[in-house]
Amino acid sequence: MTQYSMPDNNPVALKDSVKQHWEDETCGTRIATGIVEGGATENAGGDTGRAERLEFFESISRNRYEVEPFIIEFAAFEKSAGKKVLEIGIGAGSDFENWVKNGADATGLDLTEAAIELTRERLSLREHPESAFTLRTADAENLDLPDNTFDLVYSYGVIHHSPNTEKCLDEIYRVLKPGGQTKLMVYATFSMTGILLWIRHALLKGKPFQSQRGVIYQHLESPGTKTYSPTEFKSILENHGFKVTSIYKKLGVGDLLNMPLSKKYDHSLYRIFYNLYPRFFIKLFGNGLGLFLMCEARKPQ
Repeated sequence: MTQYSMPDNNPVALKDSVKQHWEDETCGTRIATGIVEGGATENAGGDTGRAERLEFFESISRNRYEVEPFIIEFAAFEKSAGKKVLEIGIGAGSDFENWVKNGADATGLDLTEAAIELTRERLSLREHPESAFTLRTADAENLDLPDNTFDLVYSYGVIHHSPNTEKCLDEIYRVLKPGGQTKLMVYATFSMTGILLWIRHALLKGKPFQSQRGVIYQHLESPGTKTYSPTEFKSILENHGFKVTSIYKKLGVGDLLNMPLSKKYDHSLYRIFYNLYPRFFIKLFGNGLGLFLMCEARKPQ
């Protein structure tokens, strides 16, 4: 099993850095229309402001499911009515809103205040009653939730950012009911995203022997992002008591560059590369080049 080192052997400092990264840019908001200032658009008063905010959230969801349509099948929101569902890492709330509107008894957690505020605003604008959901900040490594509570624990692209991902899995297992299901997306070791980052941060810097795993750890999104092979993550899940029912890779937005450039890459040379990027050609290789590792598992009865 691969061991990941922490910067300066300080997981607390690493977690603080992870939190700050996602406080500064809540996952999904980069692709939204509207001006974001401290979690709200400018001139947000009155009917015009409400319409702008609704479009802001709608654009997040619309883009999310257009570029990653497989989320809908993977999550199976429509089958969640009456179930106790926990989502760990809610981001801007697109998936969480789907749990709520499909009738789940939904609890949403996030490490950041920004994500909780945005999701609460989204649900209020959509006029979902507060009695239909629970939202609060929390650390996925230490869930203040009772044992054997949830029918489903869902976490999409989140726990690989936590300094101790395996502790997150222990907590997910603990709070699941016997027979309960978890649906997780974590990042895969070999991907087109990894190749692009390796070219930029290893090959072009004269470090050709640096691994994709190491480059992603240092340069993809928040610091300390981990990756796993399908075999490796299946073994980890099984070692934590889960029965794995499905595990497979998918091409994601980073592999196909189907999202706006982040601030650190938003200048002329990267924009030229972005516009010339051979997305159709990449798709021909199939999901073997995908960054997303989709996992479904159950807690035994």
